[in-house]
Amino acid sequence: MPLGILAAVFLALSTAPRDAGAISAALQARYQHARTLRASFFERYSDGHGGVASESGTVYFSRPGRMRFEYESPEEKLFIVDGKNVWFYVPADRTASRAKLKESSDWRTPLALLTGKADLSKLCRSVRLADAQAEKESARDGRGVPAGNSILICQPRDVAADDPSYQVLFEVDPQAQLARVLIQEPGHVETEFRFGNWAENEDIPEIKFHFQPPPDVAIVDEESLAGEVH
Repeated sequence: MPLGILAAVFLALSTAPRDAGAISAALQARYQHARTLRASFFERYSDGHGGVASESGTVYFSRPGRMRFEYESPEEKLFIVDGKNVWFYVPADRTASRAKLKESSDWRTPLALLTGKADLSKLCRSVRLADAQAEKESARDGRGVPAGNSILICQPRDVAADDPSYQVLFEVDPQAQLARVLIQEPGHVETEFRFGNWAENEDIPEIKFHFQPPPDVAIVDEESLAGEVH
């Protein structure tokens, strides 16, 4: 990000009262001029019945609208958005799934705001700033919300306006970097991503954002599966 824009973002955050609009604008401006992004991530999934699973790895972003999640622990997996398709590949299963990006409902797609393909106003019907109680409830793992961080609560546009059980929380640090995303779904199902070690404008090989199925790997087209079900 150009230094002048970055300085303006930090000045706005430091001098203005905490406001959902200002924080949303700062978050989007923070990544607006980044060609590529890289970060480490930790993912936690809760099924709403006490079952919890966690994974970690490295995520890459590139304009326009491309992402690559490299899962490294506890097992290797790939989740790739190449701009048109969404791929999910588990080497141990020898199977890869494919879906059209515009038809994907995967919970990782809100992160498209980091790649210039979307903004919060398009993703969210409304955005509000979490109060102290909401911040406390969002940090159920006991780690809490670091001092100075803010949480934006997004009501997704593709969810009924009167359904508060589905919402996306974006945690933003004082430098306007994305620290955490929490997707809350009906039945107390939660998917959380925590990010760290952000790097901007690195030279990331183009091949990172394309999936070439290895030999003998079966491709499962999710659109075809949906047709068979109906």
